[in-house]
Amino acid sequence: MSSPASRTSARISLGLLLSLNLFNFIDRYVLAAVEPSIRATFFSPNDPNAMWWSGTLSTAFVVSYMIAAPALGWLADRYCRWAIIGTAAITWSMATAASGVARSFAALFIARILVGIGEGAYGPAAPPIISDLFPIEKRGRMLAIFFCAIPTGAALGYILGGLINVHLGWRSAFYVASGPALLLGLLCFHQKDPRAVASIGGDRVKTSIVAYLKTLIVLTKRPSYGLNVSAQTAMAFALGGLAYWMPAYFQFRHQPASATAIFGGITAIAGLISTLAGGFLADRLRSRIQGSDLLVSGIGMLLGFPLLATMLYAPFPYAWILLFGALFFIFFNTGPANTAVANVAPPAVRAMAFGLGIFVMHALGDAIAPPLLGLVAGHTNMTTAFLGISAVMLISGVLWLIGAKYLPADMATVEAEGWAASPGGSL
Repeated sequence: MSSPASRTSARISLGLLLSLNLFNFIDRYVLAAVEPSIRATFFSPNDPNAMWWSGTLSTAFVVSYMIAAPALGWLADRYCRWAIIGTAAITWSMATAASGVARSFAALFIARILVGIGEGAYGPAAPPIISDLFPIEKRGRMLAIFFCAIPTGAALGYILGGLINVHLGWRSAFYVASGPALLLGLLCFHQKDPRAVASIGGDRVKTSIVAYLKTLIVLTKRPSYGLNVSAQTAMAFALGGLAYWMPAYFQFRHQPASATAIFGGITAIAGLISTLAGGFLADRLRSRIQGSDLLVSGIGMLLGFPLLATMLYAPFPYAWILLFGALFFIFFNTGPANTAVANVAPPAVRAMAFGLGIFVMHALGDAIAPPLLGLVAGHTNMTTAFLGISAVMLISGVLWLIGAKYLPADMATVEAEGWAASPGGSL
């Protein structure tokens, strides 16, 4: 058994990472909340390509994020992850403040690139720390708690961004979002990497390049990993497009300005409950149903896509109920899908496993979704664009169900290789 002090240390680490993840996603969705005001600042209202150019702000962030993630994931597998996370948080915090300072669209575009680089270090480095601190039977729940910051942070980004935009302007929204992450980033330098005090499956942190690459190649050949990343890519396309264009969709449906804040509240409640429920359910089912992590993810997405499609034709306020249901099932996969990545990846390459997944899912997912859907909406309408989102959700669910077939064998392989136990296995 681990000592009470070690358990307390693990929970403090989880709390710090959760807090950083919260402000990570507040920053991302503040941009979406104030997008109409940014577009009005830099473009003519009669410009048919204005939505396309506005969508590239999201792409600038996502592309830099996805490129930085594998490179910084490699560093996170070899050096102190806490130092990397602290540096990343300070970087994205300062770049977020610079987004508010920007006086031209080009300057804002560059600021979003820098935000992406900072967050590109956090994405692959944080989940492996949690995976190292907690044993496999608790890992899904702990990662679900960590990832519940996604809907909560997204919702707060919408709410804070929307409210601050109305009263103080869109620039102030970026200023407010930038401060807390800076302070939390400084705290990271006082944390101890769990790998510094334990052997990881007989391997050490600074493994050789050749051994590292061989282990990584073996991981990418595991079917459940590839199918899981493919499903997450489709989900990222759907969620990225939905999140970025939701304020514009409310304008299309002639909803009041308060609709963005209402959407933020719905996202917070539905996403928080769903993320926690998905992680806990997958953990409870793991001993009885093989491949439960990806099975839960797939079923959730298959239940969500018809709700979103129906919402597009339902009148308000009934559309809110359908939107709540769609968001609930979209977020249901967050904990289980990421747990599946951790459970099939040896700890020595775990950060890179997340980094590669981040690269693929953003390169083919939410990097292209905002401008592509903006182009479709600009030449047709928002309903057509959002129907495309629901179709991609269906594809995502099917891929996860296929991946569930291979997950048990891939996990068994990891256990046979002696990688299943983590430094936190006794917590």
